[in-house]
Amino acid sequence: METIKNPLVAGWYADPEARFYEGKYWIYVTRSATDYKKQTNLDAFSSVDGIRWTKHEDIIRMEDFPYVTQAVWAPTILRKDGRYCLMFSSNVIHRNEEPGGIEIAEADRPEGPFRSMLGRTLIDRFIYGAQPIDAHLFGDEDGRIYLYYGGWGHCNIAEMSPEMNGFIRNKEGNLFKEITPPGYVEGPCMMKYDGTYFLMWSSGNWTDGTYCVNYCSASSPWGPFQKTETILEAQEGIADGPGHNGYLEDNKNNKLYIVYHRRYIGDKEPGHRVLCMDRMEIENGRILPIIMT
Repeated sequence: METIKNPLVAGWYADPEARFYEGKYWIYVTRSATDYKKQTNLDAFSSVDGIRWTKHEDIIRMEDFPYVTQAVWAPTILRKDGRYCLMFSSNVIHRNEEPGGIEIAEADRPEGPFRSMLGRTLIDRFIYGAQPIDAHLFGDEDGRIYLYYGGWGHCNIAEMSPEMNGFIRNKEGNLFKEITPPGYVEGPCMMKYDGTYFLMWSSGNWTDGTYCVNYCSASSPWGPFQKTETILEAQEGIADGPGHNGYLEDNKNNKLYIVYHRRYIGDKEPGHRVLCMDRMEIENGRILPIIMT
């Protein structure tokens, strides 16, 4: 992937989740629109080389989610027992009484079609103040799978059940635990590298150039997460407002890449976000600042 050209694809896309499945790189994205009513499904892109991308449209069977009327966004995906489990946010709820939250669907192929697993919303209410958006699934080396999620300045973690249809109680006897690091806003992303857990998230305002990516590290997926460093932010002459990231591992060349969205400098339309990728390097237990290209 040495000849990456940003943006990776044409069009407005945001909130990428990146994986490697079945010999291909996959990036799952929000169709970025200022009008949430235009966000009615998700798209994915696949590539064998990380340079040329094939688009897969409408990957969810939305008839399985009749209560979802807008704001289908912020995907995350994980392969479990030969099935692909996809989570996404729906309807941008502002109180528990509204329909929507974090949905879960499944398919037997990474491009879908994804069908509802539960016939209902997985997380449909505010827990510890976290708006139920921006899910991120992380599979640890011991086989345990964790869900990180949350908006409105709160981040929660929960361990998924083996069936991926619910949660396992933690050592405190609860299903969820708040692990909000300093400066957290939304868009959590967990990565494990050389035994260290790196929690990345977005800070600032998603509609303008203040959006950025911070991270902190811990020795456990549960934290505690305290020291915060900024690794991706507006870069003069390149782009504004980079954020809501995923990552890809190029095991063949032993390289890491951050996948994210960003804004054109001076473009004030909130929905105008583009899909990008750049090198990510870790030295002495620290993620180095990302240089956008």
